[in-house]
Amino acid sequence: MYIQSKRVWICGDFIPAELKIENGRIMQILAWNAETPDKDYGDLRIVPGFIDVHCHGAYGYDTNYAQPEGLRNWARKITSEGVTGFLSTTITDQKPVLLKAVRNVADVKKEYQAGRDGADILGIHFEGPYLDMKYKGAQPASAIVPPSVEEFKEYQEAAGGLIRYITLAPEHDEGYALTRYCSEHGVVVSIGHSDATYDQAILAVANGARCVTHTYNAQSPFNHRKNGVTGLALRLHDLYSEVICDCNHSTPEALNIFFTSKGKNRGIMISDALMAKGFKPGDRFEFGGQEIEIYQDGSAHLVKEKNLAGSTMHINDGLRNLVTRALVPFDAALNSCTINPAELLGLDDHLGKICAGYDADLVVLNDDYSVEQTYCKGTAQL
Repeated sequence: MYIQSKRVWICGDFIPAELKIENGRIMQILAWNAETPDKDYGDLRIVPGFIDVHCHGAYGYDTNYAQPEGLRNWARKITSEGVTGFLSTTITDQKPVLLKAVRNVADVKKEYQAGRDGADILGIHFEGPYLDMKYKGAQPASAIVPPSVEEFKEYQEAAGGLIRYITLAPEHDEGYALTRYCSEHGVVVSIGHSDATYDQAILAVANGARCVTHTYNAQSPFNHRKNGVTGLALRLHDLYSEVICDCNHSTPEALNIFFTSKGKNRGIMISDALMAKGFKPGDRFEFGGQEIEIYQDGSAHLVKEKNLAGSTMHINDGLRNLVTRALVPFDAALNSCTINPAELLGLDDHLGKICAGYDADLVVLNDDYSVEQTYCKGTAQL
């Protein structure tokens, strides 16, 4: 199959090009119109497929529900926003619930065919239960426990090794034991839901932490005398850092500051989306045993406490927000949902950019950032 456009994102620029796709991979990149194309997208933008490393669910499904068809339906529908790969993300819950949740992801992954069935389930993001009470956010307090290497091993065994990413509060990780264990066993450690001081957080990085979870939110804030976890994210330019780009969790100005600090190579756009994504304002759902409601701006809030519980953002909308509202350069914005998360997960040898030999995970974008078509492993989804 050959597809082409006069604007294909290659080597940090849009160029006229034609892509030869076979067996789910980009076999060759040719000059525009070199062969008769099966699909000519004119001057629409073809960019790498989007990767969301922090998303709990959508369309009425949550990772913790452990329902195989719910996970499959999510993976199919998420391609409508250009996502071609994601980490199914847990929330803090009781141990039996989390064990069942990660087993479900492992079971579905075994039989799942990425591309034919939608976006690739790249693994699991284990958010909690090793969090701080002060900055627990919407995570249920009753299930928060101290970090434990032995307990994490149980979760990873149940997951069949699919936990690729963990969010924890390092100030409660005695001797940074779990941080070191995870980093030594190929699991990305991200600092989040944490009241760590700057000094505690930088020691976590020294012991293997590689990222900060949803920067600005659910963490010790930046102050010019107490720099906190947010200060760490902004100060350490080589540290990967997530950020929710719905312009509700952080203002456009804060997003601009974030990307000015991180540059184009270390920012990670996330949706932090809940099962409420895909529904309308006013709808209510249960999240971690707590009732949440979708507000008119698309944000999700706890009904009782009123605080933010997550988002309903689509990744293509986040990309538009960064470029048009936060005035982030396009390359930095696009990298944050393509090559940067691929590099963080160690998957950049076949994901995250348009290059011969890479998976044919592609998004065709209209100028208004709506998705014209998504290809997962070369298979058209829409």
